[in-house]
This record gives sequence, C-alpha cells and structure tokens, in this order.
Amino acid sequence: MGTIELDSKIKELRELRRMAEELQAEIDGITDTIKAEMTARNVDTLTGADWKATWKPVTSNRIDTAAIKKELPDIAARYTKASVSRRFVLA
Repeated sequence: MGTIELDSKIKELRELRRMAEELQAEIDGITDTIKAEMTARNVDTLTGADWKATWKPVTSNRIDTAAIKKELPDIAARYTKASVSRRFVLA
C-alpha cells in the first residue's frame, strides 16, 4: 500500500470514528431518556409491542488487587501473571 492510499485510509478511518462518536452520543442520549422515564415510573422493566427494556442493578464480586498487593505483596507477586497485547493508536 502506497503513501497516498494509506493517507486516504487514515482520513477515512478518522471520519468513520467521528461519525461513530456522533452516533454513540445520540444512542447515549436516547438511553438516558429511557432510563429517566423508568426512574420516573419507578420501574426496572418496560415493555412494548415488540421490545422489552430492563435497567436493573447487577452485583459483581472482584478481587481488590491493590489491597492484596499492599497487605500481601509476596503472594500478589507470586500470582501475578504478565500478559502482552497490542494497542492501535491513531494520532
């Protein structure tokens, strides 16, 4: 792929990302409106003719790695596993 074609692809990618951000903002706005209605009605489920929306609390249990590293650094070090990944950044 030549420089001119690469420049074109980067420009296209930037435009698509900008469009995705605009769409995400619209999605978030509509979602917030629906959540506000659910709050006003004091319900966690709404249903329509062909849809159902739920907004319920979800509990997750996670290990507090910062606390383990602070209180039990030897054990934390023994069970720490490094992982490698690649990140694509466009600036």
